[in-house]
Amino acid sequence: MLACSTAELTREICSLHEASATVSIALGRGLAGGALMGALLKSGQRLALKFEANGPLGKMIIEADSDGAVRGSVANPLAEAEPQGGRWNVADVLGRAGFLTVSKDLGLGGEPYHGIVQLRSSEIGDDLAYYLADSEQTPTAVGLSAAFDETGQISECGGFLVQALPDADESKLEAVMANITSLPPLSIILREGGPQKLLELLFNTVEYTLLETRLPFFSCGCSREKVERALLSFGSDELRDMNTKENGADVSCEFCRRTYHFDKIHLEKLIEAANTHP
Repeated sequence: MLACSTAELTREICSLHEASATVSIALGRGLAGGALMGALLKSGQRLALKFEANGPLGKMIIEADSDGAVRGSVANPLAEAEPQGGRWNVADVLGRAGFLTVSKDLGLGGEPYHGIVQLRSSEIGDDLAYYLADSEQTPTAVGLSAAFDETGQISECGGFLVQALPDADESKLEAVMANITSLPPLSIILREGGPQKLLELLFNTVEYTLLETRLPFFSCGCSREKVERALLSFGSDELRDMNTKENGADVSCEFCRRTYHFDKIHLEKLIEAANTHP
């Protein structure tokens, strides 16, 4: 069982993207889900979650590393959807017809593993649970939440992930599942006691041992060298066309929004490199 609080990194990322209220909630849930799934990885591994549907948000990408680093981006951070029944309308801002793609780099030097499922509810947590049950054959419960304070800033964000392992005690598993159904709103639990309080309520009378704690944090990992490699992948003809029409290139990182500028001279060097190593 895993529980997390990701409010600080969610505030930072939503601020970078100047995200709307509903997008901030969707992105917050996605970042919390990414942090939880990243915690399942072995050292040196990483994963990417891509939610792509027919709503105005367009596409949401979450990346998480085994060390707790998390990052995220959305195609249209200004998208909005009217609340329904007093609840944030994440399903409509994301879109109800689409797919969740999970890519895992297992750190073995080969191609990443890809799994894909149709979105079930577009509420983020439900779809992650469905992916884990359908593609990885691991029965899972996922709960995610994000909330604002009176100033309009993300104040609470996080959630839990519970998986049934093959040797699990059925009676204890049933007790935990019953506890899940009786939980107060996650945002209230996180506000009052953080992930530790969440674990206490999830286990309740079931004994448990806390094995590890780690702090999820925002880390992009972009660099000028990585952007150069991305530009080289375009090929010399496209780079030459870019240099002629735009007198260079400005490339913005989709995660941290940092802009890298390449002037004509630098692009000419990349064109030469592309011709030498096609």
